[in-house]
Amino acid sequence: MLQSGMYRPLFQDRRDAGRQLGSRLAAHAHRDDTLVLGLPRGGVIVASEVARALEAPLDVLVVRKLGAPHNEEFAIGAIASGGVVVVDRDLVRGLQVPPWELEALIGRERRELQRRELLYRGARPFPSLADRVVIVVDDGLATGATMRAAVDALRERRPARVIAAAPVGASEACEMLVRVADACVCAAIPEPFGGVGVWYEDFAQTTDEEVIAVLEQASDHGVTSQSR
Repeated sequence: MLQSGMYRPLFQDRRDAGRQLGSRLAAHAHRDDTLVLGLPRGGVIVASEVARALEAPLDVLVVRKLGAPHNEEFAIGAIASGGVVVVDRDLVRGLQVPPWELEALIGRERRELQRRELLYRGARPFPSLADRVVIVVDDGLATGATMRAAVDALRERRPARVIAAAPVGASEACEMLVRVADACVCAAIPEPFGGVGVWYEDFAQTTDEEVIAVLEQASDHGVTSQSR
């Protein structure tokens, strides 16, 4: 049984977490081939600080978690731009999710993904990833399903390397991502894990407006992916 008070926050907020994560990725700073992609919503805030630390362009990759029926916070898979669908079949069988319910869930999340693509990106095309080192950033890795979908989606675009990165992650998620990405970088892999939010003093939900503002600010300063 985990006791309340067992956890001590490692990060003040997502911006502080991004600065700490950026220091772990310093080997990729000041390089022409580095691109930072944030996963909405909270991952974009973290990614903005990583991009600032590395002096690298910033962009967004839209991924949607597939939450289990009756427990949306528990991920059984994820979808990403480009039609990528990642489903943990063992979890689906264990939870006895019927095929029709899974397909309905995927359909709903696909519509939300398309809405966010239009909202965050508008008419701006997705950047070319050829020969680039892509650092894809989220605000934490619990199951790793969302990040795995992101990595699979990026592989379709043939980058030189894909690095999964987050301020904090569960050991199981990080071990899985090491196998599917070229590297997985976490500022902290605490045991016991207990969930992403417990490691932040402020883990308030990020809004669409905040994501748009961060991307617009990056564009105003000439550090979006289109600057390459």
